[in-house]
Amino acid sequence: MSRGTRRMLFTHFTSFAPAGPAGAQWDHPRAREFDYLDLDHWIKLAQALERACFDAFFWADHSGVHDVYQHSYETAVREAMQFPLGDPLALTAALASSTEHLGFAFSSNVIQDHPYSFARRLSTLDHLTRGRIGWNIVTSFQPSAWRNFGFDEVADHTARYEQAEEYVTVLYKLLQGSWQDDAVVRDLERRVYAEPSRVHPIAHEGTYYRVPGIHTNEPSVQRVPVLFQAGTSEDGRAFAARNAEGMFLHPHSVEAAAKVVNDMHRRLRAVGRNPEDLAFLVFKTFVVGSTEEEAQRKSVEADEYLSSDASLAFFSSTLGTDLSEIDLDSPIGQLETNALQGHIKALIDAAPDKSWTFRELVSTLTGARTVGTPEQIADEIERWQEAGIHGFNINSITGPWDTFDFLDHVVPVLQRRGLMQTEYAPGTFREKLASGTGAAAGPRLNERHPGSRFLHSAQRGH
Repeated sequence: MSRGTRRMLFTHFTSFAPAGPAGAQWDHPRAREFDYLDLDHWIKLAQALERACFDAFFWADHSGVHDVYQHSYETAVREAMQFPLGDPLALTAALASSTEHLGFAFSSNVIQDHPYSFARRLSTLDHLTRGRIGWNIVTSFQPSAWRNFGFDEVADHTARYEQAEEYVTVLYKLLQGSWQDDAVVRDLERRVYAEPSRVHPIAHEGTYYRVPGIHTNEPSVQRVPVLFQAGTSEDGRAFAARNAEGMFLHPHSVEAAAKVVNDMHRRLRAVGRNPEDLAFLVFKTFVVGSTEEEAQRKSVEADEYLSSDASLAFFSSTLGTDLSEIDLDSPIGQLETNALQGHIKALIDAAPDKSWTFRELVSTLTGARTVGTPEQIADEIERWQEAGIHGFNINSITGPWDTFDFLDHVVPVLQRRGLMQTEYAPGTFREKLASGTGAAAGPRLNERHPGSRFLHSAQRGH
């Protein structure tokens, strides 16, 4: 490998839902044994991921239903398209005691929880997991979610990122600045649990939020969870450069991924951060077979269970366009959408002649798929590493049994090649991830991260 024997990062991508993430198949024969409401099933999967030394369990999440397609929620409900959907933060708390090293990252959008109450949940989980929490910062694209939280319509794309910027600012103030490290003294003789002079109100007055008071929780080991971001629009990239420590990509080629990486390195330098401050993980599906023929057969069988209606419901929601009302063979190049601009931009970048159609777009629902033997999959992973990718957010299309195939057959090959860790580094989720990127990191945000400036002046530099 041109970059040496650097280990890569691996996260398991799913949803707290019957079919898991978009494109997964709740009715596939291999998926039917897994009951998403059975905690024992999740515990078995989490412990298997930890035995394989995966870095994290990553949950996609949202707070609405995909109801743009045919102006109805019926398809999403009937086809279990990311619905019904449980709370991944509650599931994380339930799984924390059954694992020791595995990280837990979850999406949460900025309209579904006020930053004051969300900060409380983050600190509590970080305490209970001893610093194994990450947050994927999301700006919701779902009209149903915005309506359910009292808004008439989805905010403009740029306005959503402006709100997200203020949201994380409130969190930085609460998690970083409200409590000094030495605030908790537990002095039994004086009957003082915490020194009031070392606990501070944040006095935040902004466009979207007003939070005058102090954080409800004493500082956790990470203070701020590891921060992820997945948007690759112009606004999304700018936001990630300022805030993210990990970035999820959905490129259609190694070359497209390399372009994003190079652009983000430029943006990081522009805001005073270093390229190694941001890890890049590619969303990917792997279909594994003992032979190439077997792998291809499994991939074809999986396609037989794909639902075009479910795919159309999902992409209608993400694009903000009812795909039942357009010609699926029309080009996407001129589409203007207020929803997931980054994904559309990636498609347009992959087809500069604007030849991609909506039909081709829908076919990408389950993400880029690599089909082959364990050795072929390891070869492909090496190829992505050479483009500057640090790891993979691995999707399953036929339920967790795809994941078990990867754990049983691909992980040993990756570990023999030095591409995957065989034991966990000590420390928090942030420190464990840094062992895979080569960056020097402590348990908390480094001094180059904008969030570090919100530490109370009495503890800056410590």
